[in-house]
Amino acid sequence: MFEVSGHNYIAGTRSANGSVPLQSFDASTGEALPYRFHAATVEEVNAAAEAAASAFPTFRHLSAERRAEFLDAVAAELDALDDAFVALVCRETALPAGRIQGERARTSGQMRLFAKTLRRGDFHGARIDRALPERQPLSRPDLRQYRTGLGPVAVFGASNFPLAFSTAGGDTAAAFAAGCPVVFKAHSGHMATADCVAGAILRAAEQTGMPKGVFNMLYGSVGEALVKHPAIQAVGFTGSLRGGRALCDMAAARPQPIPVFAEMSSINPVLLMPGALKARGDKIAADLAASVVLGAGQFCTNPGLVLGIRSPEFSAFLERFAAVMAEQPAQTMLNSGALKSYCHGLENLGAHPGMTRLAGTEQQGNQARPQLFKADVSLLINGDELLQEEVFGPTTIVVEVANHAELIQALHGLRGQLTATLMVEDTELDTLGDVLALLEQKVGRVLFNGYPTGVEVCDAMVHGGPYPATSDARGTSVGTLAIDRFLRPVCFQNCPDSLLPDALKNANPLGIARLLDGVMSREAL
Repeated sequence: MFEVSGHNYIAGTRSANGSVPLQSFDASTGEALPYRFHAATVEEVNAAAEAAASAFPTFRHLSAERRAEFLDAVAAELDALDDAFVALVCRETALPAGRIQGERARTSGQMRLFAKTLRRGDFHGARIDRALPERQPLSRPDLRQYRTGLGPVAVFGASNFPLAFSTAGGDTAAAFAAGCPVVFKAHSGHMATADCVAGAILRAAEQTGMPKGVFNMLYGSVGEALVKHPAIQAVGFTGSLRGGRALCDMAAARPQPIPVFAEMSSINPVLLMPGALKARGDKIAADLAASVVLGAGQFCTNPGLVLGIRSPEFSAFLERFAAVMAEQPAQTMLNSGALKSYCHGLENLGAHPGMTRLAGTEQQGNQARPQLFKADVSLLINGDELLQEEVFGPTTIVVEVANHAELIQALHGLRGQLTATLMVEDTELDTLGDVLALLEQKVGRVLFNGYPTGVEVCDAMVHGGPYPATSDARGTSVGTLAIDRFLRPVCFQNCPDSLLPDALKNANPLGIARLLDGVMSREAL
């Protein structure tokens, strides 16, 4: 059974010094839930950041095995959250129980995957170039490099994934794995959910002897104070372009600038090749519609742009696609704010002279109605801002191009994206070299004959992309490469062996693969 205190979590204890009350609501009915939350004060923000800073020296020096045990314990506590917890999350988000159960499994699975990464040891990035005292004209000193945690990380909860991208989500898991304590800002849309998950993390921290302050959580409008706090050394964020950009600007303006790893905006284009439409146009229309409306379109990989080359097959597809989209039912969104934003986005599209509505009706009531628009290709080629803005909800825009050359022009006008999808037959593969080369520069993940609304959590996954999809295209927020965001390299020159971290010692006590004089090796020196 769970308990919702509504208090902030600081250094392993609960704190409720603020006088500003916050309320959680049932996403479907708007009814106030029987929980009250305390917005953190400036003093509590400072205390949380300082607690994380105090925990950092101890936490980062724990062995990888100790941190892995902590992550495994968090996973076990998450799995132990019962059906009453699932029902609570459903009430706060209007997401179905099956979705929440699956997301809980993904969240605990992420923790276990990072525990496996820690035990594997490659995250150390160990490199050793032994001394060459006889080298002429200059000798070479002994140089050894490994990676260590950046410091306390501020993590912002996402609205659309109350578990997998929130309190114990991927950013938190990656930061823990890197040896970085976390100060978490709970999302206002699912505060009770965050409270329960925070309790699970703290139980795991206590069970495994983690330092006080390894995890802290705050409610309320604390983002600016948190990002500007000198103890915070990095930020993880999933949300809007406006919100992410504001955090980036704040972080850059600090006396000591810090990195912000923000996932912000993506319309995830789907390219339909003529051969694929000829072979299976009706199926693509049905499956694509299902992807657009999945979860009321509230996925960061929602396919918001569809590109096709003018042909009888594309015309037939478009007619069928519009019909299928018109049949899709309205759905309840995560919260009233998400619905309001969706309606605003639809109003902008409907008012644009280059847009034509092909399916869907005006919004009424408190549910989101699926929509389909068609845009003139010139809007994409000329970089029209509205066409490239993510409309967070069950809608997409179709663009018809005249030929392959115009498709290339349109893709050049595309901004950075999380994903791009190619629907193609084997007979067309030889014609797509220039398309694929261009997409590689535009997106973080290229899919063939699939749909982007499913992100596998594994070593090879990239959930990132060039701006504005993310603030830093070199990272990912899903998969084990996510740990790289919260690590930095340190080099030791002529350091006595006894003082070196275990990853760099002559005996290689961790038994890890190291780049030794330019060759990967597990040998001791």
